[in-house]
Amino acid sequence: MAWRQILAWRTRLSPVSARSDPVPGFANFSSKSSPYAVKVGIPEFLNGIGKGLETHVEKLESEIGDLQKLLVTRTIKLKRLGIDCKHRKLILKYAHKYRLGLWRPRVEPVKS
Repeated sequence: MAWRQILAWRTRLSPVSARSDPVPGFANFSSKSSPYAVKVGIPEFLNGIGKGLETHVEKLESEIGDLQKLLVTRTIKLKRLGIDCKHRKLILKYAHKYRLGLWRPRVEPVKS
């Protein structure tokens, strides 16, 4: 009951501060990733990972098509395409991170 009174008193006193962070000094966290300005395709994705995956760009673009299909592709499909185990693991690891919004390929600055 006391918490309700404190919160009601706080909203009457200052409606702006009631909508702000409940704990000062901590930012709001959102699990939604912010929109990415640069379109990411299979070449940008594999180049962002590096480690020799650039060699599979043509094969994956012709067989899979776009990045959204690559993100849900399973290991057996990648194996049938002739991608070795180490590269399959890297693709699947970074695809999972990309889906969760924990990793994005770095955008290289445009050279004029």
